[in-house]
Amino acid sequence: MTGAEIPASAISLPTRGGRVGSAALVTQTVSGETIEYCSVGAALFPVDTSAPEIRLQIAMPVGWNRNAMMFGGGGYNGTIPNVTQNVPFGRADQPTPLARRYVTFASDSGHQAGPAGSLDGSFGMNDEALRNFAAGDALKKTRDAAVYLIRRGYGAAPGRTYFAGGSTGGREALIVAQRWPEAFDGVISAYPAWNNTAEVLYLGYLAQVMSRPGAFPGPDKQTLLYDSVMAACDGRDGLKDRLISNVEGCDFDPRTLRCPEGADTGPTCLSDPQIASVTAASAPFGWPYRIASGERYYPGFPLLSGADMRTPVLGFGTSAPANPMPVTSGYGMQYWDQWVKYFLTRDPNHNSLDVDPRRPGKWLPRISYLSTIQDRNNPDLRPFARSGGKLLLLHGSADELVSHRSTNDYYQRVLDTVGPRQTQEFMRYYLVPGANHANVGAPAFAANWDSLSALERWVEDGRAPVDPVAVDGRSGRTLPLCEYPRWPKYRSGDPDSARSFVCAR
Repeated sequence: MTGAEIPASAISLPTRGGRVGSAALVTQTVSGETIEYCSVGAALFPVDTSAPEIRLQIAMPVGWNRNAMMFGGGGYNGTIPNVTQNVPFGRADQPTPLARRYVTFASDSGHQAGPAGSLDGSFGMNDEALRNFAAGDALKKTRDAAVYLIRRGYGAAPGRTYFAGGSTGGREALIVAQRWPEAFDGVISAYPAWNNTAEVLYLGYLAQVMSRPGAFPGPDKQTLLYDSVMAACDGRDGLKDRLISNVEGCDFDPRTLRCPEGADTGPTCLSDPQIASVTAASAPFGWPYRIASGERYYPGFPLLSGADMRTPVLGFGTSAPANPMPVTSGYGMQYWDQWVKYFLTRDPNHNSLDVDPRRPGKWLPRISYLSTIQDRNNPDLRPFARSGGKLLLLHGSADELVSHRSTNDYYQRVLDTVGPRQTQEFMRYYLVPGANHANVGAPAFAANWDSLSALERWVEDGRAPVDPVAVDGRSGRTLPLCEYPRWPKYRSGDPDSARSFVCAR
């Protein structure tokens, strides 16, 4: 394999081909089992010689099961995901795809991140790199190159090819189902940042609001808010367990925590500017202008129905947004800052707080253009369904970085476009109570589910998921996975057992 050429003709989108840079036989313990595989590193060369290359990694196991799994990335990508990993929300006691003898592969989406890692948006200065990441072009290029190398290595193409990703990877999962409906047989999309421009505009608005003097709710105020929401809403699903399952039945009013006269008098109350920030973060944000993607709003975070914004990095952070943007501010604020500098203005010195998402002025045409690349959100998945594809969509109701309400919107658009009966034939959407973004920190429910086995049965045997159960990866507690818009309501019995719950509306 080492030095093998990947012809440009093997890739359906424009490249200058590629080359295998390394290939070595590796023995590694994966999911408690000793796996032997050929680890292949390759690069795909851009059409624009000033653009970065796409770097990819493939694990080709001995005893191949004839299937392949591609993993999506996270944030702005820039690094190759670990090809020995599990699928998002996957169960730790079940074998990962490589341990099941899948060929697994992934790429850096067409650029190499600097010290900022997944928060490095500097590649956005180059048009080809921007399209590789934002429009998903690198996904198809990587998939085609991997299939070519699999054929070369095994003498046969994969029988089934799957895709799994969360966050940016969840957006990528929806992109491949939309743009290349015959490229993947089954897709797992978790907490997808599918309407990327819309969320970025919302994050920019939030950054401006929280940068105002005295407006940022620090960690102590975030604790006060979270505990107050729990006190008000925990139990409305039939059980007091620090888990809010009926999120639609909870809409905590932060004004009940107002400090006397609205001034900040300490950690036991919220000032008027902090109440304004919390309200802005939880409410839908719309913009009074049209953009080419057709998006008009972002629905806000569920911090008044159970999301814990204290989660390290992913929540509000510990510092108010400012210029320059502190690395201790929230992930979303830093994401906005990079987007303004490298995607929007292409000026690394631009103050991101000077761009007002409500009144962008001269930046409106560029925002509109970027929306056509980043928000490729065609909900017509009928071509994917006709090709036999199956889609599992999952989101945690306490996600503090990508709002589950946005995924609710996407699912409703699919229903409206495809029809409820037809959608049921190829797609399932599960909203998981208490689960946050990627199980980071200490979520109320660290959701795990053997979604890959469920997807295999659906794709390969035609058996759709029936009454799936999620397990908390820390405590072992189980809950039913209810198809949205249903949620698990406690009936009676052991509160740690899924059998004690019924899916309610």
